[in-house]
Parts: sequence; C-alpha cells; structure tokens
Amino acid sequence: MASELRLKPEVTSGRSQSPLSTLWQDSITILWGDWLDLRVRVVQVAASGLVSPLIYILAFGLGLGNTMRSGMEGANSYLEFMLPGMVALSSMTICFAGTVFSICGERLFTKNFEEMLLMPIHPISLYLGKMMAGILRGLMTSGSVLLVAILFTGKIWSFLNPLFLLLLLLNCAVFSGLGVLVGLTVKSLESVGIYNNFIIVPMSFLGATFFDPAQLPAALKVVVYLLPLTYTSIGLRAAAYDMSQFPWYSIVVLAIAALGLSFLGARQFANQQD
Repeated sequence: MASELRLKPEVTSGRSQSPLSTLWQDSITILWGDWLDLRVRVVQVAASGLVSPLIYILAFGLGLGNTMRSGMEGANSYLEFMLPGMVALSSMTICFAGTVFSICGERLFTKNFEEMLLMPIHPISLYLGKMMAGILRGLMTSGSVLLVAILFTGKIWSFLNPLFLLLLLLNCAVFSGLGVLVGLTVKSLESVGIYNNFIIVPMSFLGATFFDPAQLPAALKVVVYLLPLTYTSIGLRAAAYDMSQFPWYSIVVLAIAALGLSFLGARQFANQQD
C-alpha cells in the first residue's frame, strides 16, 4: 500500500499549505491507493450490486406490482414507486460490503494495513480516504441501477436532478462510513456476516424501499424512522416524482449521521492497533 500511494507524489506535496488543504490532499492519497486496486475491477463492481435490485424489480415491480394500485407518492405504478428505493438499496449494500471487505482484506490477509497506520497522516484523512473509496464503489453500482430505472420509466431528469444525486451521495457516505467502522473492528470475516444479517438485511426491507412508511402503525413508524435508509428512500422518491413533498429533514439526518460516523471513524483510526 505504501509503495502504491507514492505513485501519486503530487498529491502529498505542499505540506506548508493550510491544515484543511493538507487533510484533503492526504485523503485523496488514501483514495488513490484504493483506486489503483479498484480500477481493474470497475465492471465487476458495477455489475455485482446490480443483481439483487434487478431481481427485486422483476419480482416485485413487474410481478407483484401489476396487482397493486398506482399513484403512490407521485409514481404512476408500483414499479416506479420502488425504483428510487432500489437505488438507495444498491448504494447501501455495495458501500457497506465493499468497504468492509476492502479493509478486512488489508488487515487480515495482505497484512499491509499497518503500513498505512504508520504513515504521517491525520486519522480523519485515513477515514475520509477509505470512506470516499466506498462512495466511489456505491456510485458505480447505483449508476447501473439508475440506468435501469431510466430505461424502465424514460424519466431522465427525475433520476439525475441535483437533489436526487445529493441524497444518493449522502447515503453512500453514511454506509461507507459504517463499513469503515465495521472493517476496523471485526476480528474475522465470519463477524462481517453477523453485521450484515442483523443490520444490512433487515434495513433492506424495513428502510422504506418497498413501502410508504406513512401507512404504517405508529409503533412500527418509530422503528422504521430510526433507520438511515428510510430517509434516503423517501427523499429519493420525492426528488424523483414530487418535489413539492420533498422531506428536507432527510438531508439533515443523513448529513448528521455522516458527520457522526466521521468522528467515530477518525477516533477508531487514531486508536487502531493492528
């Protein structure tokens, strides 16, 4: 890893610059190291997270959806209703899993994670670099799902407007950050399965990807609105079909979650022992 990071010396130069500039350049350096490994697997990464959303689209959107009423939150059909949720779901899955396995591979198998910890880089830069690498993975996969959504609906601006893309970026930041924390703390790959089964899989179905949380009983609403994916799903849906009903609080919730994970991630990097 250290030798790969030195392949981009212009990023690490200029130590006399401001602290924020230095933090940013160091973050880009860490991101560049991950990109060197990721660039040879771009197609694989983009396609791997597309399988589950396509299955859901075919089974629920085209199958079950034909038996359900239309007109849900501005959508003309249940297929249109669930497509923004599929974008949220795919970005969450690949951001979390890709980041966790990337860090676990460096920590538990290649054993080059210690070299990165010894570099004279601030912990927040280490966190941001790894988190941005996760965002990049998530955008690759969600971009594939966006293409499918546009092909099914023909609504280009609905899925590519700035508000939609902002929420998508925040969602990637949240779950990439969560992936960094899990990747730094797990002791084995078996432990990753526990996090996936008890956090990611339940959130996939309870995060408002397939239903409107406003229709739930009050007790269930409390549970659903504790999940960050819920705010992404309802926000993306409103940004795509009904901007007048956009829940602006969803941006605030996701931004706070991303900042909180940044604090925890930097602290974990500062205390990491490998």
